[in-house]
Amino acid sequence: MVDKQLLKEVLDLALANGGDFADVFVEHKQATGIGAEGGRIERVHSGIDAGAGIRVLNGESTAYAYTNDLSREGLAEAARVVSRAAKGAKKDYNLDLRRVEPLVNFTIRERPDAVDTGRKVAAVEAADRAARAVDTQQIKQVMVGYGDVVQQVVIANSAGDYVEDERIRTRLMVQAVAAAGSVIQTGYEAAGSLSGFELLERFTPQSIAETAARRAVEMLQAKPAPAGKMPVVMAGEAGGTMVHEACGHGLEADLAQKKLSVYSGKQGQKVAADVVTVIDDAGMADRYGSYRFDDEGVPARKVTLIENGVLTDYMYDRLTAGKEGRASNGHGRRESYQHKPIPRMGNTYIAPGKADPERIIKETKEGLLVKKMGGGQVNTTTGDFVFDVAEGYLIKDGQVGPMVRGATLTGNGPEVLRIVEMVGSDLGFTIGTCGKDGQGVPVSDAQPTIAIKELIVGGTGHGKANGQIRRL
Repeated sequence: MVDKQLLKEVLDLALANGGDFADVFVEHKQATGIGAEGGRIERVHSGIDAGAGIRVLNGESTAYAYTNDLSREGLAEAARVVSRAAKGAKKDYNLDLRRVEPLVNFTIRERPDAVDTGRKVAAVEAADRAARAVDTQQIKQVMVGYGDVVQQVVIANSAGDYVEDERIRTRLMVQAVAAAGSVIQTGYEAAGSLSGFELLERFTPQSIAETAARRAVEMLQAKPAPAGKMPVVMAGEAGGTMVHEACGHGLEADLAQKKLSVYSGKQGQKVAADVVTVIDDAGMADRYGSYRFDDEGVPARKVTLIENGVLTDYMYDRLTAGKEGRASNGHGRRESYQHKPIPRMGNTYIAPGKADPERIIKETKEGLLVKKMGGGQVNTTTGDFVFDVAEGYLIKDGQVGPMVRGATLTGNGPEVLRIVEMVGSDLGFTIGTCGKDGQGVPVSDAQPTIAIKELIVGGTGHGKANGQIRRL
């Protein structure tokens, strides 16, 4: 996209008035999106966006400019802008750009940009039909969304690093709405990864659609959730929404350094139960939040954040790492060339334990089993959260009982991690787009089946619901 000689010239211009560090992020992104609603294809769009972001760091300040003009003059003008904004003592820097090698590699079997649009449309239509076929009377609405992105980046910096990378992601989501009388319920399911069109071989459109539609239909018969404090078992298939929101954001170094995290200044301290280990590993294969390099050109790696209950590390980008005189651990991410990098999660999860997931349920006398999480809110400064339960069941005498609806979970992230009693040997992932500072990036999060001693469960029912025992 941009040759090395031009990159050197741009970096030289950016540092003309001083600064500690400069980098250039060049991006070419091709995206396709297909949506269906009301039983027909509503939109098919594709587009290309290209541009570059240029940054100069000087102490704790950042000067950043971006342009979609990749000509020599366009890049030079952006470099001059940041140079004027980043005045300071001139430092030695290295423009002998050397290619940085990744610590991990990924294989793409079927590039989505080589797949005919007709095949993508057919996959969306197949998902729509499969969802409606689950219950032709009660399924009232189906929404299907397909998307793929082919992103090529070049990163160069004044430390002499040079990176070329390509990121290819594919995803499919289905939302189904079911109704019976005055009761309306929604089911949602999605799959996505750092992969090509082969994603839809592992997660077929039919299976994704059927899961979403069945969840919506079954929720119509669910009983109102009881309210009160009770033990909660979170199944592995519920994914890591809680660890991502109630824990992960607080372990991003910028929030910790600004004292906006409940985990600020607690490195080396006990912050969770002995059975809890939290990891972010952007180098995992076939995960939506994976990457070979972060958006500052640092190779992705496995970072243990909490080990056996002890806080061991935070997620750093170059700026936050520099404040502590250490190296970045590969978590500087950005939405696009129009945004500066900030510390972000990739694939965040609670590591599997040794307990049999079925035994965890059997040893729970009574409580709530959560099999799918919904949306929620988190205060990263305090760790307080409220989450919706998209699919939940009562547990009675170690058996899975009736489905309930309208449940919410209220608690405090760090406190929840302290009262985790058992951690299962399984691991279930969910995908999403994580928002922070106006930027969205693809992430995955996961957890095993875990037993939490007690959470506040909000519901619309009264007392404890009764019903037939249902086995997993």
